[in-house]
Amino acid sequence: GTGKEVVARNLHLNSSRAEKPFVPINCGAISPELFESELFGHERGSFTSADAPRVGRFELADHGTILLDEVTEIGLTLQAKLLRVLQERKVERVGSSETRSIDVRVIATSNRILREEVDEDRFREDLYFRLAVLPIHVPPLRERPSDIPLLIEYFCTRAAQRLGRDPCQFGSDAVARLQEYHWPGNVRELENIVTRGCILHGGRTMT
Repeated sequence: GTGKEVVARNLHLNSSRAEKPFVPINCGAISPELFESELFGHERGSFTSADAPRVGRFELADHGTILLDEVTEIGLTLQAKLLRVLQERKVERVGSSETRSIDVRVIATSNRILREEVDEDRFREDLYFRLAVLPIHVPPLRERPSDIPLLIEYFCTRAAQRLGRDPCQFGSDAVARLQEYHWPGNVRELENIVTRGCILHGGRTMT
């Protein structure tokens, strides 16, 4: 909820790879059994439900950027395979012995501190050093209250477009109150509150 994917997407859009694919993958939303196929692809018949060949996310992101969101959710066995892909810049689909060269920028995000995950033996140290070339810390919303007025304005405009009405206005006292809040749900929570206000405001300035 801090905006990690927004940061990753803008890194891609402001780079020489901007015209190529940006391929995000939520590592926590895919079952471990399907993860290797999701990342690297598979050939027809390589496992029970593989009725057709599948191109993996790394191949889809060739010459572009792949986002490994919540990378700490990847199991240790697959971490070793991911490390090999990053080192050799080649992928091998499940059920195939053919290697395919890839040119992909990898951005990995996590809501955990990766160094601590390494120390607890939940994340491979060699993979950590392969990924941690340029660490970027995205602070929680409570540590950047000056962003809140800008975000309120943006979310008001977006909510108005969805609702088909004029954007609602937040008074300075309401903005100040929102800047004082600690935002455990980060930017996503702020968006929900602004949208709720836009639905209920009835044409009045939000106080």
